[in-house]
Amino acid sequence: MKYSKIPLSQTVVALCQAHNIKHIVISPGSRNAPLTIGFTYNKNFKCYSIVDERCAAFFALGIAQQLKSPIALVCTSGSALLNYYPAISEAYYSNIPLVVLSADRPKHLIDMGDGQTIKQRNVYGDHVHYSANLKLDLKDDFESSGEKELPIFKNLENKLERIIGLQKDIQSFNEEEISKALNIANSNSGPVHINIPFGEPLYETIDEPTIGLEDFKIQNKVSRIDLGDIDSCLNIWQNAKRKMIIVGVLSPNSIEENILDQIVDNESIIVFTETTSNLHNPDFFPGIDKIIAPLDDNDFKQLQPDLLLTIGGLIVSKKIKAFLRKYKPIHHWHVGLNNANDTFFCLNKDFKIAPNSFFKEFLPQVNNALKSNYKSKWIEVRQKRRKLHKAYLNEIPFSDFKVFDRILSKLPENSQLQVGNSSAIRYTQLFQLKKNIHVFCNRGTSGIDGSTSTAIGASVVSNQRTTFITGDLSFFYDSNALWNNYIPKTFRIILINNEGGGIFRILPGHKNTDNFDTFFETKHNLNAKHLCDMFELDYQIANDSKSLETALDTFYNLSKNPKLLEVITPSRLNDQILLDYFDYIK
Repeated sequence: MKYSKIPLSQTVVALCQAHNIKHIVISPGSRNAPLTIGFTYNKNFKCYSIVDERCAAFFALGIAQQLKSPIALVCTSGSALLNYYPAISEAYYSNIPLVVLSADRPKHLIDMGDGQTIKQRNVYGDHVHYSANLKLDLKDDFESSGEKELPIFKNLENKLERIIGLQKDIQSFNEEEISKALNIANSNSGPVHINIPFGEPLYETIDEPTIGLEDFKIQNKVSRIDLGDIDSCLNIWQNAKRKMIIVGVLSPNSIEENILDQIVDNESIIVFTETTSNLHNPDFFPGIDKIIAPLDDNDFKQLQPDLLLTIGGLIVSKKIKAFLRKYKPIHHWHVGLNNANDTFFCLNKDFKIAPNSFFKEFLPQVNNALKSNYKSKWIEVRQKRRKLHKAYLNEIPFSDFKVFDRILSKLPENSQLQVGNSSAIRYTQLFQLKKNIHVFCNRGTSGIDGSTSTAIGASVVSNQRTTFITGDLSFFYDSNALWNNYIPKTFRIILINNEGGGIFRILPGHKNTDNFDTFFETKHNLNAKHLCDMFELDYQIANDSKSLETALDTFYNLSKNPKLLEVITPSRLNDQILLDYFDYIK
């Protein structure tokens, strides 16, 4: 095995291995050569080469999203690590562990006119859980400065002993900082940044390491609950006739089936889920907007909960946010290991415990004798909405709405669905998916910028075949995502092309003007065929119901290459069809 000759590089690589980091996403560069050498010659790591740093970071995000363990990103100095920033902010708000390993120039060369040199220390600010700024090895610091002798040792005796002692201090400092950052990434489920200065030469290798690590501890998440907290809350729970549970982003299989059955066995509880909740039960209420969008003030008052319990991450539905901010519950509790979001401005209890553990402690103590018609009333509403939903689909022409109905119904069993942001995730929310479809979407910052890269990264490590549904602006924005050699042959992209940012036609504004078309909707005449040819994806196109059905009949068949299906929809009809839908189901 080969090692970088630089002790600091050896230390970073050895500690990543010791902390069980297995996947390394590397963007080519020179200043990061010592790290690239260390990781790529070590068989304990699976290394990926992604040229575009923005795509690389989202690719790593997709891997970490699936494995739920820290993934390392390696880049050169300068603007390279700034291109990681969108994915770092997404990881921060989605509680996904990423470790940025950024190579840097020696400190004395910062702001001295050297190329690819910026102020890299703490560059991610509050969007990482920890920033470690490592120290240059003493020998590299000395040689890269151009000095023949370190000034602090001139005219001093026992120079060698003093130098060795100072290098040991630097080595200990670096080991402690690296371990601390890696522990925080794991325990906090979020991004950290380790900035690593290297002096030249950068490419020298040796056959044996020259460093030995000090002892350290690996920290894991701690899940605990104060039994006193449960006792104090039981009385509130028992007396609340209208209890609402809302589940945001949640990994598949996060809550056991028998617990879900116990939750719904209570007439005073309704459970609202989203497609990203990955929870299914016949008594749940998926499609939140479908239920509440047609409600008037009197309906909202009847739906207003006494107690709100939230689980999981961020919530897609703007309508449920508006409802509960106006008609606040008396109590809002959140259950989960990660930070609780006070989305409705009334959070008063945060249980730092995994939902499974919470319900195992809580539910056995609950008495279900309380009489309530809360759930039964809203089940009737749900059934009416579903009937009208089906009727509406039979009346409308070919459009985004109809396309989502068809493509979601054709998803393969036991597969994974990655969804782009903006219109794509909002349409998906309106439909019921099969129980064995696992759904993911970058809802931390809800940006369109890296959805394709995330989906590809996820597909690389998932044991399920992956379908990615996206809009045209998001797809073309992230087209460099296709520039890698790791896309599985089973990977499928469905691109809904309505020739612009269709969601802006749904929002309030002056439509059908040159200003709107150019600066909001961003009209275009692009298609994905040339990109598919360049990146070797099989390409299909559909522009009406018949061609869509024909394409979907063979779309998931085995193939030599990944596939993309581009569905062209009428941009001037989609918004009105969606807006009319909510009137129709009322």
